[in-house]
This record gives sequence, C-alpha cells and structure tokens, in this order.
Amino acid sequence: MITIYGLKICDTCRKALKWLEGEGIEHCFFDIRADEIEPDRITAWADAVGSEALLNRRSTTWRNIPEAERAELDEASAVSLMVTHPTLIKRPVFETGTIILVGFTKDTQAAISDAAGG
Repeated sequence: MITIYGLKICDTCRKALKWLEGEGIEHCFFDIRADEIEPDRITAWADAVGSEALLNRRSTTWRNIPEAERAELDEASAVSLMVTHPTLIKRPVFETGTIILVGFTKDTQAAISDAAGG
C-alpha cells in the first residue's frame, strides 16, 4: 500500500488522490496538518531525497519565517523547521514501502505505478 502525505486542502494532493483512485492503486492519506507527523519520518524523508527537495520555499509559511533563520539553513535546521512547521513540506510525499517520492509529476506517477505493480 502507498501512503500519501499532504494537506486535504492542497489542489495537488487532491489531484494525486484522484489519480491513485482512478488507477486503482491502494493507498491511505495522512494529513500533515491535522495528524501529528513524527520527526523521525521527516528526517528519513530528508535523508532519502534531501532537505532541498523536501522543503517548500514557495509556501506562505516559508515567507513568514524570519530572513535570518532562512539564510542560515543547513540540513538539520531545515528538518527542524519542517518538524515545527509541517506545511513547509513539499507536497505530496509518497511512501511506497521502498522509495520516497516528493511532488506529483509524470515521473512520480510512473514510479508509483511501477511500485504498485502496474
């Protein structure tokens, strides 16, 4: 089963969920704002894909973080920020059991299809 992490109000997450349903891919959804996300999970994602790929620098939350804090960002502080502010996580995040995928692109769709055996 594939787990998708995102926000219920996120258009991209809704599009991904609709696609998963249309493809008949078994999945479960985890809302990163409503449900508490474990810091170890965010660390594992950052280890797998890198904090740069995981950090959403286009979010409103990002723009509200003080410039000094944003300027001195390294891997550990980026993960710490995402733990404190889960809406900084680029969405959606897919866990297929073997791989972590961030975002919803044609490449992501192909990788999910492959992981689901389709």
